[in-house]
Amino acid sequence: MIPNKAWILGALALIFMMILGKAEDIEADHVASYGVNVYQSYGPSGQYTHEFDGDEQFYVDLNKKETIWRLPVFSHFASFDPQGALGNIATEAHNLDIMIKRSNSTAAVNEIPEVTVFSKSPVRLGQPNTLICLVDNIFPPVINISWLINGRSVTEGVSETSFLSKSDHAFFKMGYLTFLPTADDIYDCKVEHWGLEKPLLRHWEPEIPAPMSELTETVVCALGLAVGLVGIVVGTVLIIRGLRIGGASRQQGPL
Repeated sequence: MIPNKAWILGALALIFMMILGKAEDIEADHVASYGVNVYQSYGPSGQYTHEFDGDEQFYVDLNKKETIWRLPVFSHFASFDPQGALGNIATEAHNLDIMIKRSNSTAAVNEIPEVTVFSKSPVRLGQPNTLICLVDNIFPPVINISWLINGRSVTEGVSETSFLSKSDHAFFKMGYLTFLPTADDIYDCKVEHWGLEKPLLRHWEPEIPAPMSELTETVVCALGLAVGLVGIVVGTVLIIRGLRIGGASRQQGPL
């Protein structure tokens, strides 16, 4: 049970004030926000992320105890000890337990996620590509994304992003599958979420243009030949006409 849409640390406001100064001294149309978000997930550890102005800076892989930067270059300018995430999660879990006991423990409404599957680049048979499964409108951020090829579950070449927050307090997430397109294989992105009565399968298969029939090829070739002959005839007529006009001009001579 989740009492609100995001478990945001209470100390963030204090950090924000320390960085930017007193609130009454700030005069701007837009003030960047900085925060730490802790989410529950299908995994036992949940998720811990740092965000700046709505964009993820990094998240902590709680199983490997590693800090994963959204862009690797960020790690050259800052650092974060993943042990700090473990300590914060333990503190927040304790505080959340107290809040639940003191509240009516009303569960949040489970939204129905929106799932779209598309290829990273135009599909060419036999050429490596990547399928992207975009899952939007996720709330609460507890979801499982998996891939099936011809109805069989696959784990090789599979990866996914962390939960990415949105301004409406919902989330989105992307799953990836590297694959070698063939004309016979079909693919499904499988999504499991509390807002779904049963797992959702979003189907995808390569759109291969139908081969041109022999009759169509013959017609196209005949049309091309006809257009070429017409062009030659018209060009020849224009050349002859031009030569005649030029000859007539020379015969008349100067007045």
